[in-house]
Amino acid sequence: MRQFLFLSVGVTAWAKALLLAAGAHADGVTYANPILTAGRPADPDVLVVDGVYYLYATTHGRGYDVFTSQDLVHWTNKGRALDDPRGGAWAPDLYRDADSGQIYLYYTDDNPEVESGPLAKQIGVAVADNPLGPFEDRRVLVAGAIDAHLFRDDDGKLYLYYASIEDGFRIMVQPMTDPLTPAAEAREVLRPTEPWEMASGHVTEGPFLLKHDGLYYLMYSGSGADSPHYAIGYATAKSPLGPFEKYAGNPIAKRREGLFGPGHHCVVEGPDRKLWMVYHQKADAGINWQRFLAIDPLWFDDQGVIHTRLSRGTPQPGPAKAASE
Repeated sequence: MRQFLFLSVGVTAWAKALLLAAGAHADGVTYANPILTAGRPADPDVLVVDGVYYLYATTHGRGYDVFTSQDLVHWTNKGRALDDPRGGAWAPDLYRDADSGQIYLYYTDDNPEVESGPLAKQIGVAVADNPLGPFEDRRVLVAGAIDAHLFRDDDGKLYLYYASIEDGFRIMVQPMTDPLTPAAEAREVLRPTEPWEMASGHVTEGPFLLKHDGLYYLMYSGSGADSPHYAIGYATAKSPLGPFEKYAGNPIAKRREGLFGPGHHCVVEGPDRKLWMVYHQKADAGINWQRFLAIDPLWFDDQGVIHTRLSRGTPQPGPAKAASE
């Protein structure tokens, strides 16, 4: 459900003007979405290493460029981290092993042995010693699947979440022995059941797992990614393997006036030590792949409910470090 064109870093001229008008500073005190625009980027993932943010996204489809930032607002393109001659590179997910320091890039790309249909997409993994790459391809993990996300629990156990597309869009979880090796059979944890997930196609994809106060929050996107109805919801469970119960207030990020198709996100701690959602929005209300990247705050309330506040084109308080730091 992705499109890909060449990506270059940049904030549009009008967004720059808004930032200046708001008195934005180089440390990212304020920001205005979009944060990255050229090339219609989507499906971002952000890795933090030694205080530097590394961003990867769906772009030109021939692998992944990597962008760096100190503040989640200003990004610099550092070039290609992975070249993928198979094409159709979508939805990267990054994991850094705390013991070895190795970086694992989980990718979706084209299966060169299948021309069309669900099995034409596959999930694989590549490895590097540095988040800038170059990443070396290691293996294909799942056929007929997209949108991988690796989660490490507090006990060190690893779980790979992804969207199987062989029989509709079903989110699966695969226990892993290590970042390269499946440990057991994958099991289904979510599928489209709610009206908002079926506003344009029947879709649940883009999984991202958070753990908060001992509860597992499986965030995901629903409806078609080319639709302005694309949105984000979540489900909770007491185990990373489920069963997951969908939040009754879904979707928590959705279309509103002047803002379309927010979806396929990751969550990262900002320099302010608060949580930030990095995601894409659609540029307009059409059925198309006109998209850009955005950031906005995300938080849990006292009852453990996830909230976010979406924005587009207006200056917002940014993830700046505290003055004492």
